[in-house]
Amino acid sequence: MALTGLQIYKLLPQTNCKECGYPTCLAFAMKLAAKQVALDLCPYASDEAKETLGAASVPPIRKVVIGKKDHKVTLGEEVVLFRHDKTFYHATALALGIGDDLPEDRFGNAVQSISNASYERAGETIAVSMIALLDKSADTANYAAKAKYIAENCPLPIALVSEDPERAGAAAEAIADAGGLLCGAKTDTASAFAEIAKRNKLPIVLRAKSLEELGSLAEKVASEGVKDILLDPGLSSQADILNHQTQIRRMALERQVEGFGYPSVLSIPEDKDPYQAALTASLGIAKYAGVVILPNWETWQLLPMLTLRQNIYTDPQKPLQVEAGNYTVGEPDQNSPVYVTTNFSLTYFMLSSEIDASGEPGYIVIVDAEGMSVLTAWSAGKFGGEQVGKFIKECGIADKIAHRRVIIPGYVAVIKGDVEDSLPGWEVIVGPQEASDLPAFVKEVWLEMKI
Repeated sequence: MALTGLQIYKLLPQTNCKECGYPTCLAFAMKLAAKQVALDLCPYASDEAKETLGAASVPPIRKVVIGKKDHKVTLGEEVVLFRHDKTFYHATALALGIGDDLPEDRFGNAVQSISNASYERAGETIAVSMIALLDKSADTANYAAKAKYIAENCPLPIALVSEDPERAGAAAEAIADAGGLLCGAKTDTASAFAEIAKRNKLPIVLRAKSLEELGSLAEKVASEGVKDILLDPGLSSQADILNHQTQIRRMALERQVEGFGYPSVLSIPEDKDPYQAALTASLGIAKYAGVVILPNWETWQLLPMLTLRQNIYTDPQKPLQVEAGNYTVGEPDQNSPVYVTTNFSLTYFMLSSEIDASGEPGYIVIVDAEGMSVLTAWSAGKFGGEQVGKFIKECGIADKIAHRRVIIPGYVAVIKGDVEDSLPGWEVIVGPQEASDLPAFVKEVWLEMKI
């Protein structure tokens, strides 16, 4: 029977020494209960605690950290098969490839492009996680030199994609403290790669011809002293990808095979059509891949994949939300429009973007609706006329404007009367349903009213 956080806490030393990396023993106990950490992080755990908790406290999927600087990537520690059961913790790392055979100027430009591949969406920065150096030249000195160049000019961890232990070893030595990942170990080369991994303290990606062979290979490499392992089941059809990635996750969570208790990798073949490559990568993001390696890529592929990853790796029980209150877009004055919406993050950022595009500065009154979108909040009773009216009276927006007009979302036009009842003397205007229609609304409705 699983122990609760409080039950585990009673078995801990309760010294709050912080040596485990958490501020209190209770916080550490809660992480143990969620199977997100291992008991060995506690240096003062008693023999009784070790016997009682033991292997049960170890996360079913090992935590693997790639990189050693601010851009390090953390994988593993997942505890559910389906996100709605709890949540997913560590987002898929997207690694963009670059061949070591590119001319020096093109190579440098590609490194810079990958380093800068990030976007702002819904108040968060979504970005590429890693850079994958592809062994295309079959030249050990060149491969190592290109790896060193990346380490010196790119902050991202480096995935060394080479099936040759000699070249991989030289590159691993060259990247020094930058941190990275060895990709290319197969059954016949696993021991050689394991020595490189131990010597350079790098995680290793294993590949085998079948899931059974892959699990056995992982156990063998672990017995040789390599603990940070990732599993690449190979690639054939999309159906096989779904099947293999799901089986690895399921067997890890059920602790059926010790060799499957590691994050997985999806390597996209270099000859994939760009559209098929993006679709395949998206499948990996949606279905459990810890790392997706995209050797050939185009800029247009990135935003859709990163957006998908952002949506999947948010807590489904805690929607992205902004704090309730008054916000400004541009430099509004006392005659500027006032828009009302919920505190769902994406709604706010879409609305503010369209207000900016309208050319007419404005105020946004954000009502706390527990992070729900407009229609969802209204149907849940969190964004009704009474709540909206009450918040407008209390938020202080009336002190910033000379008029008494407020614009509500078109999707909830039904609350117009209730808002008017809650705000005597105010005019309630029904805005457009879609944020994209707001610039036209401002021109055709708001500016006409001002005149």
